[in-house]
Amino acid sequence: MDRTNPANPLTPAKPLPPAGARISVIGAGPGGLTCARILQRRGIPVTVYDRAAGPDAHNQGGTLDLHADNGQIALREAGLLDGFFELARPEGQEMRQLDLTGTLVSHQLPDEGELFKPEIDRGQLRDLLLGSLEPGTVRWGRSLDRIGGPAEGPRRLHFADGTTVETDLVIGADGAFSRVRPAVSAARPGYTGVSFLEAWYADVERRHPDIAELVGQGGAHAADGDRALFAQRNSGDHIRVYVIRRAPVDWIARSGLTVADTEAVRALLLDEYAHWSPRMRRLLTDNDGPYVDRPIFALPVPHTWDHHPTVTLLGDAAHVMPPLGVGVNLAMLDATELALALTNEPTVDDAVRAYETTMLPRSAETAKLLEGGAEHLLSTELPDLGDGDAPRR
Repeated sequence: MDRTNPANPLTPAKPLPPAGARISVIGAGPGGLTCARILQRRGIPVTVYDRAAGPDAHNQGGTLDLHADNGQIALREAGLLDGFFELARPEGQEMRQLDLTGTLVSHQLPDEGELFKPEIDRGQLRDLLLGSLEPGTVRWGRSLDRIGGPAEGPRRLHFADGTTVETDLVIGADGAFSRVRPAVSAARPGYTGVSFLEAWYADVERRHPDIAELVGQGGAHAADGDRALFAQRNSGDHIRVYVIRRAPVDWIARSGLTVADTEAVRALLLDEYAHWSPRMRRLLTDNDGPYVDRPIFALPVPHTWDHHPTVTLLGDAAHVMPPLGVGVNLAMLDATELALALTNEPTVDDAVRAYETTMLPRSAETAKLLEGGAEHLLSTELPDLGDGDAPRR
């Protein structure tokens, strides 16, 4: 489809209706897949590109809570809300606050039938969304290198394998370190000074019964003001523990170690948490397999950009923030609003403009509220860690 004036290639193309546009979503996470699903339900073609070799190439991370006022709205528009409730765990809304001995000091239990923010494993959510798409929608093993072409379009996607694709709209849903973002913004996420180290526990009722009892069916948090532990029940009899501390972003390398040096890293942690009780320190030491290093990054506040008619962003690509219960929910709400704008507006440019008019102020307001929020993760008061959306690199 030639969208330039053949007599003058620099003349802007005529306005393009979304149904006739080549729409490319970069990133097959919850936000990108939600956008693709809603577009397809409304008869608008879309292609999703993801750098992973396939849907099972990487562990998808821990559990997420989808809120009735954003994430669940997205699934309703996607026609997947009933499927979500079949997989979700309402009991996962339980939240415990522990002291350094493991004594329960605060306990929040969901009411019978409460469905405001039930939990679902990230992998289950992704599979639900993937299974709803037309075959061939997601092109795996396509790692974006850069975006070329004029701002008015068409744009050209340059992939790491040397291939290129011409497209009319690029939707960056590729996370904190987005390769789409540089097309509209020079901003890069900065390290917050707080780091997560993730530990996994499997077959917990049989192999780790004390930890299972400590954590309950949802999440459990303990902190001393400088460091914290947050443990979270996943489906399939799994628990993930996040060791949360102030540390240099390269603290493992500075110690002369790699994250694969499990015993040596564990020894460092045990020294830092020496004043915590033996029962609580088991959350550091009994994990199955190596740790996963997840430093917390955030974009500058506010993060906005000048409108481009052929490129936009959603989710962490647009507004990565500390993991305080908003990440995936905002990404899916972004995806819904963008897809609906592309359904309802007469041109791609109009749709992108309408979407950003709503999304950018909302994300700026939320980011302002959460600015510096990584420090709250270390507070002795219970932070909102319901999203479970640990930083991903």
